[in-house]
Amino acid sequence: MSRIAAVFAKLSADGRSALIPFVTAGDPSPSVTVAMLRALVKAGADVVELGVPFSDPMADGPTIQRSSERALAAGMTLAKVLDAVAEYRREDDRTPIVLMGYANPIERMGHEAFATRARAAGVDGVLVVDYPPEECEDWAAAISGVGIDPIFLLSPTSSAQRIDGVSRIAKGYIYYVSLKGVSGASNIDTTDVEAAIARIRAKTNVPVGVGFGIRDAATAARIAGFADAVVVGSRLVEEIERSSPDEAPARAGAVLAGFADAVAAVSRKAPVA
Repeated sequence: MSRIAAVFAKLSADGRSALIPFVTAGDPSPSVTVAMLRALVKAGADVVELGVPFSDPMADGPTIQRSSERALAAGMTLAKVLDAVAEYRREDDRTPIVLMGYANPIERMGHEAFATRARAAGVDGVLVVDYPPEECEDWAAAISGVGIDPIFLLSPTSSAQRIDGVSRIAKGYIYYVSLKGVSGASNIDTTDVEAAIARIRAKTNVPVGVGFGIRDAATAARIAGFADAVVVGSRLVEEIERSSPDEAPARAGAVLAGFADAVAAVSRKAPVA
């Protein structure tokens, strides 16, 4: 059983949603990326999404765009992201780490080289925002073949055909974007999100997490009542942006701890079979 599957199986047995923080690797400095992972896990992260910085993060709002700019300016690269994961793996062989980013850095490294290096580093899943499922079954098969889960996005505008396609090839979990627009937006209608999650679950047994726009503990708790995972990103990145490199891990961890308490206090509804 993969690390991701093991985490979701345990949490399902406990009746609890996973908490998944997102931060950009190399922000505010490449030298604190491993310390950031440590702080997030200590604060209650069940899985960590580590953003691979990219110069044109089109799905991201201004907050995460700036985090990519800071990381790139500080010299962060995909190879250094993998090195940071490998370093962290020496002390934690349990917490799943998912890379989230865009196709260009992976294309430049090469699919085979990336898959080999990511597996060796201890990466558990990869979400490539601009790899549509209907065009990348070979990619999904390639990383699945080395034990890495291909993770895909669905959104309020996803067609039934797109849901079917993602359900066929996704592993680990499916990331449901809670609203139209870019990351960091707000005004989630949790009733609509819950209905969308039910439609996705009718097609797959893969866990479904919800992200984008989850900016406070109260919203996280509402999502945790029905989703398999709650993803928190922009709120953490905002805290990092306001921090010095030395302070950033502790301050991001303190913010995440509030979300962790809220999520842990909620008993998730059992999915309808």
